[in-house]
Amino acid sequence: MKTPSLFAELDPAPLPKARRLSVDLELASVFELLPGEDIWKHAPFELAVVAIATDRGEVRHWYEHGADGKPAHCLSRNQARDVLGFLREAQRSGIRVCAWNGVSFDVRALGEASGDLKLAAEVALELVDPMLQFFQQRGFLLGLAKVAEGLGIEQKKLMHGSDAPKEWARGNHQLVLDYVAGDCLLTEAVVAKIETLGVVRWRTAKGQPAEEPMPRLMTTRELLTLPPPDTSWMKDRPLKRERFYDWMLPHAKFDVRVS
Repeated sequence: MKTPSLFAELDPAPLPKARRLSVDLELASVFELLPGEDIWKHAPFELAVVAIATDRGEVRHWYEHGADGKPAHCLSRNQARDVLGFLREAQRSGIRVCAWNGVSFDVRALGEASGDLKLAAEVALELVDPMLQFFQQRGFLLGLAKVAEGLGIEQKKLMHGSDAPKEWARGNHQLVLDYVAGDCLLTEAVVAKIETLGVVRWRTAKGQPAEEPMPRLMTTRELLTLPPPDTSWMKDRPLKRERFYDWMLPHAKFDVRVS
């Protein structure tokens, strides 16, 4: 993975001249997440860095600078809100903003960190979140790396996401900047491939190839007008769709089909 200094960095002021952009963030908060544990039990979170990548290959980072010019521990409240404002303005301009699991995590985390959950809900409702759409169709979760592999995308994640806060705390800022940029570019590549092929592909736990038709990527607002996924076939206790959007209910008006 090339370092972000070799990527084309976006000018801070204008919106990118892009049709689509993907967003991802890394936490500054360090904690151990147990298997199957709800990450929000460890909230509130401090955010280390947010990044976007466009369909033109442009990358931009948001992070605080300390007095020594090096990255600071975490984003300020104002900077987190600046990111949300940038994303909402991009949506209003016609740019499709995408994130893998962005509704239940990235955008919500920005809303909590900025103190502006209303703006976060506006961004989340117009977000294209292919993982949420996959859950809507199949009733279970699927990781970005598995889908990338299934779609034949060779780019790999630089580390596990849980390692990023530890590396940031150790001062390995460039490694984390590379990682979050790479995840944005990977998300962008996956979204582009899904839009081209009209399917999501992955390998099951038994190693068998599988695919799910996805002829059109939908916004969260569109997905929530559909009935919840059929999970009657599952032996284990299935996830409920509310886990993705419950946080938005006090802050935005939108239609949700419950049956």
